[in-house]
Amino acid sequence: MTIARTICLGFLTVIVVGTILLILPFSTADGHWNNPIIALFTATSAVCVTGLIVVDTGTYFSFWGQLIILLLIQVGGLGYMTTTTFLILLIGKRFDLRQKLAIQESLDRPFRHGSSQTIIRSIIALTLVFEIGGVIVLFDFFKDRHQTFYSLWLSIFHSVSAWNNAGFSLFEDSLVDLKGSLIVNFVITILIIFGGIGYQVIIEMYLWVVHKLKKQPERIILSLNFKVVVSTTLLLLLLGTIGFLLVEYNNQDTLATLSFKDKLLGAWFQSVTTRTAGFNSIDIGEMTISGVLLTMGFMFIGASPSGTGGGIKTTTLRILTSCTRSVLRGNDQVVIYEREVPVPLILKAVAVVFGSTIMVIVITFLISCIEVNLHPDFFETKSSSFQVLFEVISAFATVGLSTGITASFSVPSQLLLILAMYSGRVGILVFMAAIVGDLHPRVIQYPEESLLVG
Repeated sequence: MTIARTICLGFLTVIVVGTILLILPFSTADGHWNNPIIALFTATSAVCVTGLIVVDTGTYFSFWGQLIILLLIQVGGLGYMTTTTFLILLIGKRFDLRQKLAIQESLDRPFRHGSSQTIIRSIIALTLVFEIGGVIVLFDFFKDRHQTFYSLWLSIFHSVSAWNNAGFSLFEDSLVDLKGSLIVNFVITILIIFGGIGYQVIIEMYLWVVHKLKKQPERIILSLNFKVVVSTTLLLLLLGTIGFLLVEYNNQDTLATLSFKDKLLGAWFQSVTTRTAGFNSIDIGEMTISGVLLTMGFMFIGASPSGTGGGIKTTTLRILTSCTRSVLRGNDQVVIYEREVPVPLILKAVAVVFGSTIMVIVITFLISCIEVNLHPDFFETKSSSFQVLFEVISAFATVGLSTGITASFSVPSQLLLILAMYSGRVGILVFMAAIVGDLHPRVIQYPEESLLVG
């Protein structure tokens, strides 16, 4: 039982438990036993904080079913190891070495003595602060539109879903009817952004702000991870807003009929939500081809390390773009913010992109083969090919945006989407390492030889 297998098995266990609970009659609105495939797909989507659905969450599931989904989202967003570690802390047990190494792997950070407990407590505290803050503001908005209890439930569900970048909504059309609300757009996007940039960046940001407010004389040095994540995130949000505003500006089915303020708000929300959040304030199925392609690109990039989102991560993108810049300048070192990036980190970034691309291509190919045999008329239009690729990227990057064809997929195709969501949530390298088994580092140094590339 390797560390990678421990993490994968932990997520799988939570999915199985969630599936069993969602099958039971009390989880459905009509009180009947749930379809096992629907229960499995929903549980996987919740644990993997994806948001892809095959039934409407708000009407198909009862309050207890929705509560189970919410708990699965919370566990999935925190991560299996974080949740397990927190429970261990509550009962006062001590960590063994394997648990410490598993925490290090799941949080993607080196372990230092006594640091794990502090980190876990910080993660839980940050989660509670942001989620409770979101609940308070959203409740003030919903209380004038719905009954008190239902308003509170809407606030809790959407706050937790947004912070964990899950994209589950109790509204049938997600947030399309609320696209003009500044409060809802502001709260949801703030929760999505901070949930996606990672706890390390938030803690470092908090320490920097406190340092500035206290006007302490010593200089605080921000980490390379902080600089890369924040700058890349801001750049992607800006480019996404401008891009979606341009390609959807004259689309009668999305932004064309809105005022300029609402158009800008819709483009901003779309730029944020494509980064693995899954909510939508415009109809994804009615977007232009350019808008769909832009969405797929941003979904594949995803959020940042140690955040609640998926994708290849912003740091991976930054490392590879810096590699390209170094090659074009004739440099043999990759430098970001006057810091040299280690070669093992570059190799890891390449492996993440390569593994993710192969996974998306293979699953897209398999779903296309299955659907074209079961539904020969499915691919009569060229847009259907884009739709399949869109769904697979959305599943693998744990985004949850859909063009509306997820429910029409056959059972084998839905199982493949479940595999995509699962591998994307645990991490493609962790997923492959769990399959391969124990690592065998090379002890022999081979001679170097060049070959032609490009």
